Amino acid sequence: MFYFFFESWRSKNDPIVIWLSGGPGGSSSIALFYEHGPFHITNDLKFRKNDYSWAQVSNIIYVDQPLGAGFSYAKDYNDIRHNQTSASDDLYNFLQEFFKVHPQFIENNFFIIGQSHAGNSGPALASRIQQGKRENVGIDIKLKGLAIGNGLTNPRIQFPAQLDYALREELIEKSNKPHIENIVSNCESSLKACETGGEDECRVAYFDCHNIKREILKIAGNRNSYDIRKWCVGSECYDFSNIERFLSEKSVRNTLGVGEVEFALLNTTVYLAMMGDIMKNHEIGIPALLENDIRVLIYAGDRDLICNWIGKPLCMIEILTTSN
Repeated sequence: MFYFFFESWRSKNDPIVIWLSGGPGGSSSIALFYEHGPFHITNDLKFRKNDYSWAQVSNIIYVDQPLGAGFSYAKDYNDIRHNQTSASDDLYNFLQEFFKVHPQFIENNFFIIGQSHAGNSGPALASRIQQGKRENVGIDIKLKGLAIGNGLTNPRIQFPAQLDYALREELIEKSNKPHIENIVSNCESSLKACETGGEDECRVAYFDCHNIKREILKIAGNRNSYDIRKWCVGSECYDFSNIERFLSEKSVRNTLGVGEVEFALLNTTVYLAMMGDIMKNHEIGIPALLENDIRVLIYAGDRDLICNWIGKPLCMIEILTTSN
């Protein structure tokens, strides 16, 4: 697995943070170069210091995961993961090797933070670390907290909430509600089948539930579903071409030691492989984390249609009810 690691600007004793990007199959380079990394990349492929970088207060790992994302690669298709169980095993093994290479950080507090699909991968990795602790195998990772921003954790709650959000934000009119309610009903039925079924049933649920967003955007126009204040140009909602240009330069690739590995900003093979698992309920492991004094932060911006803030409180109510 490929990763970038940046030591804290303040102290090596600051917590270790592992950042999990979305997708599934999205490279961590997006967060590194456009969000909270120590520098941003400019249009002329230069670095500009990011005064708001999380490196101010943490030692931060940006890892390309699952296998196939970014510069992380699988030797053959059989190594592409189809569920969070195997993907979190890979991440856990990666962390074991990371701390072997960087033993000076073993005693640092450890936090898992991510967005979007990290609503799946975050709880799974946290549970896997706790499993290693219970079994007393490998290096003891000092997990202290999990944070998920605009994450998809429980599709059964969060997908239907897209209708409520669209009405509240006036993306659609009340007259559109009965039509979309039918689509929501199909989604809910498919999710029930997914809960007890296999990958095929969950893939059906994926398409049935994503029809909610598609229908809303047919009415609302070509909005950016991650930030409804913005509009997409054709099928493009973001321009990350600077990353791909920068990471394709021979001198950069030589410095990173990636050889001939092809960079994948978003690996569609990984996404399609994980499609069924996306629709599973991944909140089930969170109550056990809370019971073991692992702090959990769920936060959401109010402009995201897909993983909107209306669905997140309902998710947390169910998690806290379950943990009690």
